[in-house]
Amino acid sequence: MYQQITLIGNLGRDPEMRYTPSGVPVTSFTVAVNRRWTGQDGQPQEKTIWFRVTAWRKLAETASQYLTKGSKVLVVGTVEEPQAYIDREGQPRASLEVTAQDIRFLSTRSEGMETPVAVGSADESAGMSEEDIPF
Repeated sequence: MYQQITLIGNLGRDPEMRYTPSGVPVTSFTVAVNRRWTGQDGQPQEKTIWFRVTAWRKLAETASQYLTKGSKVLVVGTVEEPQAYIDREGQPRASLEVTAQDIRFLSTRSEGMETPVAVGSADESAGMSEEDIPF
């Protein structure tokens, strides 16, 4: 069996990079995905779903370096087991966690990115050095 999710949304906060005890970089950030539709009454409707994304190794370093709050991003990854919690209003909620396999930066310089477009993949970036990055 195989499962994969593709998200396109905006970062809700700046990425946070840290290192495991063995020195492996890991970066976490949140992505807001908006869904818009017209209801049966003809009124526009909107719903935002939040995802917590974790990137590892070179992909984590690249995401931490180039992503900022509000950046538009495409994330391809696997969904981890949802975590249940109670929100501030006492309502039950679930946190959707994604482990990133590929991240594509969709924001441009004019939208706050340091580079026009950057692409990273967990598979591709494992053997890359900084000299291999084209920007």
